[in-house]
Formats: sequence, structure tokens, C-alpha cells
Amino acid sequence: MQTKEVRVGNVSIGGGHPIVVQTMCNTHTSDIEASVSQCRRLAAVGAGLIRLTVPTLADVRALAEIKSRLRAEGLEVPLVADVHFSSDIAIAAAEVVEKVRINPGNFHKDFDMACSQFSRLVKVCREHGTAIRIGLNHGSLGERITTLYGNTPLAMKEAAMEWLGLCVENDFHDVVVSLKASNTLVMVEAYRLLARDMEEKGMSFPLHLGVTEAGNGDSGRIKSAVGISALLSEGIGDTVRVSLTEDPENEIPVARYLADRYGHKLHSSMIRLNMEGKKAIATYESPSRERLMLDMACDFGKMLLDRKIDDVEVRGRYYAGNGQEIVLDGTEEAAYFSDELLQAARRRFYKPEYIACPGCGRTMYNLEETFEEVKRRTSHLKGMVIAVMGCIVNGPGEMADADWGYVGEGGHKVTIYRKKTPVLKHIPEKEAIDRLLELIEKDGK
Repeated sequence: MQTKEVRVGNVSIGGGHPIVVQTMCNTHTSDIEASVSQCRRLAAVGAGLIRLTVPTLADVRALAEIKSRLRAEGLEVPLVADVHFSSDIAIAAAEVVEKVRINPGNFHKDFDMACSQFSRLVKVCREHGTAIRIGLNHGSLGERITTLYGNTPLAMKEAAMEWLGLCVENDFHDVVVSLKASNTLVMVEAYRLLARDMEEKGMSFPLHLGVTEAGNGDSGRIKSAVGISALLSEGIGDTVRVSLTEDPENEIPVARYLADRYGHKLHSSMIRLNMEGKKAIATYESPSRERLMLDMACDFGKMLLDRKIDDVEVRGRYYAGNGQEIVLDGTEEAAYFSDELLQAARRRFYKPEYIACPGCGRTMYNLEETFEEVKRRTSHLKGMVIAVMGCIVNGPGEMADADWGYVGEGGHKVTIYRKKTPVLKHIPEKEAIDRLLELIEKDGK
């Protein structure tokens, strides 16, 4: 897909330029020292863009100071303001940073009012040379769109096209768009629909790819690689973010792998492929365990999503950090890799499916530690979808697929959701996992 070039500070997205790798701080933006320090580290490991959350006007002032300090140190990596709900905050941030990420539909419940506020933002962005990312997620589309199209990939595409159409009407083209979901099937289908529709209508806005709330560890890496690689392999996507519930520095190597592989700088470590019906038998000679997982996800994720194959058996070997050769043929680890891959592609569930945001400055509790404890205590609930979300701003919407959700409120309190309904509010953090398990047991499913 040929897209136009969008300049974000000193970085070009689209227009045939290399895939841009980006990430997001998980510091509180108001903590200027911590945010500057993390931006330094992220830039050092290769982040091409760095996003920070901006929940208040006071955070806009902090963001201006963060940018000033980084530029004084010679760090020119562009900064992106992540704004929800408030067009006034988005407008203020647009005067400070190189790009603003918004969901315009959240500006106002009335669509016409939201359009009016979005047009105000576009005017300010044009004046200051600020780019916009229109970022729509599966679970936060709004009642108007879901009433028309359901909570579907089509609804995601239609919502994006409305806002892109308004950008064209306003003669504003410094726009990148994303349609993220934690469900890889939904995510891939939404982007495919959008790419097709944009081409048919003569639009060429660059696309930002990501599997939102992918979780952590092996699962988060494999799920992200499955969804993102399926699109990059089709020429869809200009910039990527791998969202892990970990230190954001850990996201960069995975995103860099994807950018290099689909920028034709890297090849799979698979050395042989045999087919038994619709089962792929792949033999690898891989330099590391993580490289093997990512190669496997990219080699077979798209085929599983599109139902070209039904199963994957992994053979061969990889080399551990100490140089030890780990043989896979017929081992439990080989079966585990296959199970993880099939779960990421939504073909077979061998354990619970977890949705967990990466955390940001809006998160008011130890998200990584809590997520690990939730996983430990719910590991027996095969096939159940459980979400652990950092805040009340995004949590309820973005865990659209979840059977149960644990959402931080701030003030050491938690709300527990069943599907999209809050069933317990203001639960102390120390009790929240126990209460969640009690509800699941009582539900009997």
C-alpha cells in the first residue's frame, strides 16, 4: 500500500520511508525527572517516537518542560501527546509536541459537537506543524457507530473513515491512523478493510499498527508479532508499537525485529518446512529463544488467521544465552510454542486469554505485579478472557472481549467488571483479586 509522507518532527512516516518503531512512557508525565530519564533510555535503545500521556492541562506544562530538557541534551526524538476526551487538552498539547494522538469521537457524545471540536484541533495543528494520530480501538467506538455497525471490524473502519473524511474537508493531511484490538482477528480484519477503503477513495494516510493490550512475556510478543506481521507482509503499515505490560524498553527489540524483517533486512531462521495436510512442520536453526518465537509467529501467524493451516509443529534448535544448544524435537517446549501461536491466532485456546494494557502515566497501581498475580491465580480457567487494565479512562472500553475485568480506579481502589458491566466498585487493591475469584466461582462458568 502506497501512503503519503507525514512528517513528525525529524521523522517521516509513510511515503516509502522505513517502518518507524515507537513506544510509550509508563511514567507519570507530571514526574518530569522520571519521564526525561525514561525518554533518554528509550531513545538509546532505538525508539523513533515516544508517546506520553497527557490527562490534564498541568501535564501539558510538564510535557513542555520534558521536551525542553531533552532538546537541550541534543535528543531530537519526536514526542507524542496521548489525549483522551478533552479537545482543550489536545489543542494545548498540539502547541508543544510534534504529534497528538486522539480518538475524536471521545471529544463529545454528540457527533456534531465532536466534529466541531476536532476541526478546532486541526486548525491549531496546521498552525504549529503538528501531526495527528487518529487512534480508534475496538472497545471504544461509541454508541452511534456500534448501533449502526455493531462492535465489529467494519465499525472500526467506518469510524476511522468519518474522521479521515473530515481531515480531507479541512485540507489537513498530516494524519496517521490506527485501528487496534487485543483480538488479532479483529485487528487484522479492521486494518485490511481500512486499507482497501482508503485506496478505493484515493486516500493514502499512513497506518500505525499494534495489537493493543497484548499482555507480557512470550504471549505478548507472539500475539503482537502474529497481528502486526500479517499486515506488514501485505504491505500494510508504516509505523509499529508493540504494547507489552513490561518496561517499555522491552518493546523496542520486538518492534525493531518486525521493522527489519519487513524492511527486508532480516530473514526467518526456519530451514525446512513440510506439510501434512493443513499442519505445518517447521524446522528452525535459531540464534535465540525470542528470535525463534518471533520467526514462528511471522512465518505462520497470517496462515493461521486466514485458515490456510490448522496446526504448527516446531522442530530444530535454538541457542540459549550461554551458547547452550536447546533441541526442540518432540519436547514440551516445542508443544508450548505451538500452543502459544495457535492461541495468539485465536485458533485454539489452551489457557485463559489475558488482555492487559502496558500501563502509562494514568496507571495508579503496580500493574505488572498485579497482572502476574492474576495470571498465577486464574491459570486453571482455560478459555476464559480476563482483562487487567491500568485505569478507568481506557479500561472499560478496550477490554471489549473480556469475560471479567480488573480496572484500577486510583486511590488504591479497583472496579471489577463482568463483560462491560461494573459489578463491584471501589474495592481495596488488597482484596480485589480475591473478590474477582469469588465472582468467577459464583458465576459457575
